[in-house]
Amino acid sequence: MITIATDFGSPYPAAMKGVLCQRTDARLVDVAHDFPRQDVRAAAFWLREVLPYFPPATHLVVVDPGVGTDRNAIVVRAGDHVLVGPDNGVLLPAARRLAPADDREGYVIEETRLESVEPTGTGTTPRAALGSDDDDGGRDRDRGPASNTFHGRDVFAPAAAAVHDADHETLAELSVLRPAEASVDLTLPEPTLEPADSPADADRAVGEVLVVDDFGNAITNVPGPFLADRDRIEANGEVVPVGETFAAVGVGERLATVGSHGYVELDVNQGRGDDAFGLSAGDRVVLERVDDG
Repeated sequence: MITIATDFGSPYPAAMKGVLCQRTDARLVDVAHDFPRQDVRAAAFWLREVLPYFPPATHLVVVDPGVGTDRNAIVVRAGDHVLVGPDNGVLLPAARRLAPADDREGYVIEETRLESVEPTGTGTTPRAALGSDDDDGGRDRDRGPASNTFHGRDVFAPAAAAVHDADHETLAELSVLRPAEASVDLTLPEPTLEPADSPADADRAVGEVLVVDDFGNAITNVPGPFLADRDRIEANGEVVPVGETFAAVGVGERLATVGSHGYVELDVNQGRGDDAFGLSAGDRVVLERVDDG
């Protein structure tokens, strides 16, 4: 299985799938192609929450604001899973969730060693017209087979096919990979708890909105146990009820709840929590205990 996750929308993922279908008979599974555009942190969060539910697979991820720059293209083996994508931190939170440090290893993709990606038709393409009669059809020999703007098709898809068809225990033997000395890291922010013993015992949590999902739920980085045994809390100065389900409050009413990912959400039953609470990804959130009476 090869999973595919991008911020491309449509139709660009189709070209990536075309390359994969040329080179491997792997089952292709879409994770998402509507991640917030160029938002590496949001993609990293969702991948961390989603990929652990897959059986061992190769995970192809392209959220790549630095496409065409000198950032590396990398492969990370995490236990029985392999992640392929840009070296901008997007792969690391999921990799840490999938396997402990002693069962992870990273590689840099040698782009110049990848087999060139070409259309299967016999006609000419605009890409070929970019080059002169004595060059390689518009491709920079120092950069390998990649266009400047679509590494998903030209670098990451061929690399994912090669990795998928290899023995994951011997990735170091693939000619298109070399060991990575270091990779760009990305860690999701942690909240401040007061007191700091445990979320369930804290009176106050200062965190932020990690992401807003398509329903408008404002997902914070405050651990769910902060809501344990509480009927209501104060969120950014406003008291709201705590509910185990959206239906714990009336339609259109606000609440705090724990999402399936285990974090506190600020939501509206059948409405948008981000609008009701005036929140966007990255905004500061202060949650406080409300004394009875």
